[in-house]
Amino acid sequence: MRSLISIACAVAALSACQPSNNQAENSQAPNAQAASPAIEQSVMTESEKLNQWFDVKYEEQLQTSPLMLTFLGRKDKYDEFNLMNREEEKQNLDWQAASVEELKSKFDYKKLDEEAKSSYDLWIYQFEEAKEAFSFPNNGYVFTQMNGMQAFLTQFMINFHKVDEATDMSAYNKRIGGLATALSNLLVQAKENAEYGVRPPKFAYQGVIEQAQNVITGQPFDDSEKDAPLWADAKKKVAALKEAGKIDEAAATALLAETEKALKETYLPAYQSLVSWFEQDMVNADEVATGVAKQPNGVTYYNMRLKQSTTTALTAEQIHEIGLSEVARITEEMIAIKEKVGFEGDLQEFFKFIKTDEQFFYPNNDDGRQGYITDTEAFLDVINEKLPEYFGILPKAPLVVKRVEPFREQDGAAQHYFPGTPDGSRPGVYYAHLSDMSSMPKNEMEGIAYHEGNPGHHMQISIAQELTSVPQFRTQAGFTAYSEGWGLYSELLAKEMGGYQNDFSDFGRLVNEIWRAVRLVVDTGLHAKGWTEEQAFEYFKSKAPVAEDAIRSEVRRYIVWPGQATAYKIGMLKILEIRANAKEELGEKFDIRGFHDTILGGGAMPLPLLEKRVKGWVNKVKLKG
Repeated sequence: MRSLISIACAVAALSACQPSNNQAENSQAPNAQAASPAIEQSVMTESEKLNQWFDVKYEEQLQTSPLMLTFLGRKDKYDEFNLMNREEEKQNLDWQAASVEELKSKFDYKKLDEEAKSSYDLWIYQFEEAKEAFSFPNNGYVFTQMNGMQAFLTQFMINFHKVDEATDMSAYNKRIGGLATALSNLLVQAKENAEYGVRPPKFAYQGVIEQAQNVITGQPFDDSEKDAPLWADAKKKVAALKEAGKIDEAAATALLAETEKALKETYLPAYQSLVSWFEQDMVNADEVATGVAKQPNGVTYYNMRLKQSTTTALTAEQIHEIGLSEVARITEEMIAIKEKVGFEGDLQEFFKFIKTDEQFFYPNNDDGRQGYITDTEAFLDVINEKLPEYFGILPKAPLVVKRVEPFREQDGAAQHYFPGTPDGSRPGVYYAHLSDMSSMPKNEMEGIAYHEGNPGHHMQISIAQELTSVPQFRTQAGFTAYSEGWGLYSELLAKEMGGYQNDFSDFGRLVNEIWRAVRLVVDTGLHAKGWTEEQAFEYFKSKAPVAEDAIRSEVRRYIVWPGQATAYKIGMLKILEIRANAKEELGEKFDIRGFHDTILGGGAMPLPLLEKRVKGWVNKVKLKG
């Protein structure tokens, strides 16, 4: 099950597309259907028994996470909150360990079909991954400017806790207290890590303090005219209940009184404690930011992060060299486009032109921000018409493009995607940071739209969540190399589908790709080679025409999120390698729709298992021939 941290990070098209039943069934193994409880165990296959067991176990696991239930659009335990302490983490790991022992003792692997074997392997893989991460209890950064819960928990309440009835609002008010408890527990972990010698750099402290203060500034916490984010959200949701005739004025007043009480008595003190400690401890944080190798056990920790991010055994040195090679290759393609458009200067001069010429930017005002959203939607509309030519399985869930909420918006920060619900009742959201339009060049937006929307994250995650032919736990599995590898692959795939009709937009696609190649060099440079933030910044600036604010934001992201950024390019390269091998083996029998349905039709998985899955599809095609 994806952790709440991964949901918070994570890490990013248009009208809903309804696949035909035949397409979906043809691309997925029918034997993987979860067995109905009504079927007698004696007549079930081993695979059907296993899938029924997975459904039971995954439901047990979901019931330990009220927030994950809400994230999936359910209202079980709607007034409860995850504790987010080490005890809860240990209990969850113990549960996983017991489930793996039961899995191995109850089921005969040799009797399973291929899809069921994949499920078996994935269940164990996720446990081993969790166990390995748990062995580094103090090395991770709990709060950072990039993916800290100080912003996400409030965002969660606003965006994911739907209020359809008065009881939902009562649950909302109770959850405010749970949020405060979780935040306090996370602060305990941050303090323990600091005692261990693990602190994020000073810039992270500053970001955490700013974001935390943003959510407790405004009414009902002070006398300013503006409402604090959660208070504004509560008022909006209560007003909607009243307008719908679900409550009267007296009930509305009572509900908001409960909200105000919870905000002032629990929420505010928790955030004040967080801000106070970070302000006091900031003197101990590094002014000159570097990687995690300096931490106690830092080198081993980084190697674990690389392994989990890429799902490969590649070493830091190997990843660094792959990055250097890819940067060199993409640079040659950039030079070719520069010459094609008739620019007479060298590549660095072309970079300067791309970064500064007014034609490549929207006005830094509300009209410009809306223009970015409108044009992004138009790009997605065009590519969506092409999807049936390249995919048999299409997503049901819609996608919306939104500006990041003001309380967590950062100049130059990366765009990102938040999934909708499996039933499509909440759409997927492509979020863009639009506070500084000089960091949002027009020539890069098309590629990013394809990465975050269709055929990228929205398509991949929505299809996974909508699968009915695999156990439910697989529909929510998360592996960064798979998901972000697919996102980056989608940027190139969109070119094959007819995107990037403008040469400058195609150059923007290469900017996005070299950005990800640079990540391999910079991430390993920071965490394995002792680079400082400034060294990483200068290398990045020399290789890609990216706004300096965006480069700064990116480098700081890599510093506080070690290894994660390496997954994109490694994942893309593996998908391209798998596709090339399949094409070579199948020749004229190769079908791009079948290939993509095989990649997406089993949900997220580690790259070695993905490669095995595609080889199985290749063998089936050969047999049919």
